[in-house]
Amino acid sequence: MAHLLGGEALHLEYPTHTVFDSVTIGISDGDRIGLVGRNGEGKSSLLGMLSGKIEPNSGRVTLRNGLRVGVLDQSDTLDPEATVHYSVVGEMDDHEWAGEARIRDIISGLVADLDWEATIGTLSGGQRRRVALAALLVQDWDVVILDEPTNHLDVEGISWLAGHINNRWSKNAGGLMVVTHDRWFLDAVCTTTWEVHDRLVEPFDGGYAAYVLQRVERDRIAAVTENKRQNMMKKELAWLRRGAPARTSKPKFRIEAANQLIADVPPARNPLELQKMATSRLGKDVIDLLDTEVSFGAKQVLKPFTWRIGPGERTGLLGANGAGKSTLLGLIAGTVEPTGGKIKRGQTVKLAVLDQQFRELETIGQDKVREILGRYRTTFNVDGKDLTPAQLLERLGFSSAHLSTKVAELSGGQRRRLQLLMILMDEPNVMILDEPTNDVDTDMLAALEDLLDSWPGTLIVVSHDRYLLERVTDQQYAILGGHFRHVPGGVDEYLKLRAAEGSTGGSNPSQSQGSSSAAKPAGPSGAELRAAQKELNANERKVGQLNEKIAKVHAKMADHDQSDYEGLGKFTAEIDEYQSQIDQLEERWLELTEMLE
Repeated sequence: MAHLLGGEALHLEYPTHTVFDSVTIGISDGDRIGLVGRNGEGKSSLLGMLSGKIEPNSGRVTLRNGLRVGVLDQSDTLDPEATVHYSVVGEMDDHEWAGEARIRDIISGLVADLDWEATIGTLSGGQRRRVALAALLVQDWDVVILDEPTNHLDVEGISWLAGHINNRWSKNAGGLMVVTHDRWFLDAVCTTTWEVHDRLVEPFDGGYAAYVLQRVERDRIAAVTENKRQNMMKKELAWLRRGAPARTSKPKFRIEAANQLIADVPPARNPLELQKMATSRLGKDVIDLLDTEVSFGAKQVLKPFTWRIGPGERTGLLGANGAGKSTLLGLIAGTVEPTGGKIKRGQTVKLAVLDQQFRELETIGQDKVREILGRYRTTFNVDGKDLTPAQLLERLGFSSAHLSTKVAELSGGQRRRLQLLMILMDEPNVMILDEPTNDVDTDMLAALEDLLDSWPGTLIVVSHDRYLLERVTDQQYAILGGHFRHVPGGVDEYLKLRAAEGSTGGSNPSQSQGSSSAAKPAGPSGAELRAAQKELNANERKVGQLNEKIAKVHAKMADHDQSDYEGLGKFTAEIDEYQSQIDQLEERWLELTEMLE
């Protein structure tokens, strides 16, 4: 594939630290690359160097002649006096942009709810961010670089963006680099994941899930290598002490394939045990919202509904921006009064809220972290183990050096972690998490999820991070048109309901230009459906056979000499060939399943 953009021996340093040390990377046609790594490791700096906004101390950035690169960074460069209309489509006449299905889809997906003639200065930060993203996507680019594009997008918007990226270019054309903490989005669009850590960039095949599995295998191989080295040193030491070599058998280590690595891993949490513990702490009555409704003036935000929240429930709330999620959380927390119905609270309920404003940290900005921890108990039971506040802090990604830091000097992500830690140390039995992923990197999200797995209380989560929502909750509810309803099918069912809701009403700027719908073609015949089903079954068998071949090659790689890079390269090429065949079969599988639905 043709080279598009890259960097050779990039070195970047600041007075206090070195960010990258001789990093060489490249983007080729068809690459869809996601960047992951801890906050501060250099993800945004890498995007800045490749886009030309940051000059490396040494090394060079190479671009193909005539390459068009579009960048969405985290700065706000929109003209506050310009209208939404002008900011998105510029001086294009209405018939020009309305005549292009791609532009109409972008406007509908990102800014349909905004006043087309409103000035940028009147919009909120999240609305301005969506306008900037729409303005970028409307134009034609060979490479698109996105820094946190999912910020301020709801679940529906993130799903739309993933679909747009996947359909923007043909399979082997265009290039994408994206930094986001939304792991579902990384899985949905990325074919390669780059981990930025320790002044280097390490590539992995696949999206976030594939990256996690490969990192586990990499760490396992490293552990085996270190174990071999230590065994050799022990034998050498024994030989030196005894004066003669001892007869020993050479140990053999085998690294299992990725699917075997997780075969014996237990479920993330035991819901029955957690509910049992929650019942003992909470009692049977938690919070009941009975025939409750909320209106603000003449506008009815929540129509009458009943929801009995039980002990140990883990619930995710879904809904578009402005649908009423914050109002519902206010009802549960007691900060919003219903205009109809009633709310019953159990006598043992101790509720805590992790909000987006860091309100509880404002009054302790000059206090040091160690002083705050000293105000709580000395030990806390987490996952059956007694941990000190400092150990809890370490589990949430802090180091001992942070103990002497003032709260006001912490970064946004660190303050979010401290806020969560203070809530956990206060030992509530009902917890509301309102967008807990803001300012948090993927490693921290994994630590947060691990901590919540062992928390025995009632958990209510509002988040646009689909991965986290599905990971830490066991059921989802949605607010649709003011109605509160259970969605047994989770986020997928919610998106279908939203799509159906959008097809029966609502408007956007492109619709105002007039549109016509073509008649739906007749479906496939019975014979075609039977042939498709037959091909689908054969397709699935072939994919299974190819996966078995890949597992066998992985096993050979594990037993192979890890210093023989040429031999390992041949194994990797063989795996890539099998994976390419699987990708082709999976594309055909999607076509066949759509035909059969």
